[in-house]
Amino acid sequence: MTSGTAPLLFEALNLSKRYGAATVVNEVSFHIAPGECLGVIGPNGAGKTTTLRMCLGLTAPDAGEVRFYPAGGPGEGVGTTLQMPQDALAIKTRLGVVSQSDTLDPDFSCAENLLVYGRYFGMKDEAIRARVPKLLEFAALSHKANAKPGELSGGMKRRLSLARALVNDPQLLLLDEPTTGLDPQARHLMWERLQMLLQEGKSILLTTHFMDEAERLCSRLLVLDHGRKIAEGRPRDLIAKHLEPDVVEAYGSGALALVESPLARLAARLEVSGETVFFYTQNAKALLDALSAHPQLRTLHRPANLEDLFLKMTGRQIRQDA
Repeated sequence: MTSGTAPLLFEALNLSKRYGAATVVNEVSFHIAPGECLGVIGPNGAGKTTTLRMCLGLTAPDAGEVRFYPAGGPGEGVGTTLQMPQDALAIKTRLGVVSQSDTLDPDFSCAENLLVYGRYFGMKDEAIRARVPKLLEFAALSHKANAKPGELSGGMKRRLSLARALVNDPQLLLLDEPTTGLDPQARHLMWERLQMLLQEGKSILLTTHFMDEAERLCSRLLVLDHGRKIAEGRPRDLIAKHLEPDVVEAYGSGALALVESPLARLAARLEVSGETVFFYTQNAKALLDALSAHPQLRTLHRPANLEDLFLKMTGRQIRQDA
């Protein structure tokens, strides 16, 4: 199976997972091409991490299949289709993983963490040691080769985790919220490194709660909610398909009264969050002119973005498990 004429590296077919009476992943399918970043977004409890665990062979699906095509798609040669769980070991040797939690060994230095992790893949020490300097340089940690994880900042730990995931030179990286908890500088450095990997031809499966991260890194997005796939496509295509192009935010004294005022008719759609009214419109000029008669209000005019898409498709209400 291929996506149009493009080769495939990885695909999940109708993955489902239940825990008791709860279905946490419900017939989710997607594919990843070589050199592509697929982002998976959705509220807490949407099924993102469970989907990732099934892709890794850590959780057995109740239904569905996970396939890996090392040669870039079926039909490229004998034995090029690998499938979970029967080919789990062969697939895992081609994957790199960065989990949400810190799994670095606190007793080993940065260089030793890479060395020990490489041994899990059956790599010889000589081969691993030859890769360590370049991996540390890639992670901007050459000066921390002998430091232990406890001496590193949060951003440094995440970059070391990324370097460790690359020790076996994987074809596909699975990253579960890799920049959560990082300050803006550390996030931007992490994004820069991930962009470098994509330019080198690596593929990435990324879960994230940061919409700017998804828009910056991802070729395509998969939107999950309540275990189901509710949308899939390129970020800008999804925004154009599901949203009006302009958004005007109004907040301040009297903002909520606008919902029942004649101004509401100037918008295609309204949403309220706290004390802010969001006007979604095809043309903001008439609305902005009308709002100028309310100087007590503060307004923000901007193009629609992925956060608007996320909130429209999954709702603004805080989930109980959020």
